[in-house]
Amino acid sequence: MENAIRIKDLRKNLQNREILKGISFDVKTGDIFGYLGPNGAGKTTTIRILLGLFKADSGELEILSRDINDSETRRKIGFVLDEDGLYDNMTAEENILYYARIYGVQKSGRNISKLLEMVELSDRAGDRIRMYSKGMRQRLALARAMVHGPEILILDEPTSGVDPSGQIEIRNIMKKLASTENKTIFLSSHNLDEVQRICNRIAIIDRGTIRLYGELENLRKEMSKRVFIIKTAQSVPEALIDELKHNPGIGLQEVSENELVFSPSGNTEISDIISSLSKKGIKIEEAIKKEATLEELYSAILKVTEA
Repeated sequence: MENAIRIKDLRKNLQNREILKGISFDVKTGDIFGYLGPNGAGKTTTIRILLGLFKADSGELEILSRDINDSETRRKIGFVLDEDGLYDNMTAEENILYYARIYGVQKSGRNISKLLEMVELSDRAGDRIRMYSKGMRQRLALARAMVHGPEILILDEPTSGVDPSGQIEIRNIMKKLASTENKTIFLSSHNLDEVQRICNRIAIIDRGTIRLYGELENLRKEMSKRVFIIKTAQSVPEALIDELKHNPGIGLQEVSENELVFSPSGNTEISDIISSLSKKGIKIEEAIKKEATLEELYSAILKVTEA
């Protein structure tokens, strides 16, 4: 699959501080790509370089295998940033038409209706934007971003400040844009649950360096390899819990009333732990491999960088 975005050894200094320290990653055509990291990690700087608002000090950046500085290349990108760029005293239709004129594209009433239908705002097309909720504004901003028919959408926290039902609506629209409209989506977000639900590939940046990058499902599976949950029929006695804690090889990580989480090391197998518990009179109801969440991946990476 070809690259929609290719970044190689990108560096950027601002105010005598190195913001990006040689970052590299690819976004494949058709991806919903999650770009994650704490505040100050370098996400916003990366986005500004992608949009041509900043120029990188060094490194390579291509959009659809073309130079980012080419004006036609930039027209392949649509974006939604912190400010939605909408005009409160205009209707939804008027906002879309206004941006169509800015981009120099012809938009008939039918074209505008299709865009508004895509973001589920057809029934509010004639309302002034000042009457819209935050979620509705964000959906209209998505329509605005697509007015010139871009192939790539760069979205910076598109569900920030939106209520839960509005977040679901926006997530569904993003998935639809990728699956039925063939858009590649670059999503910068602090909402880990959202990223886990809709993104197929991710990169985690911290202090200007990419700390984790790849297929989200593969990364989760890799982290899950040696973590197991054992569910018991009864509470495990405190004395046995203490004994387990003092055996580093079995890697007892979490304890709840009827559930133990282990990450065994060395030659210790989960079958050895089950056998040991059974011999001590503990009835095992279920033993399953734990599926790592994106939150656990994210936390593990940041803990490593803080160490």
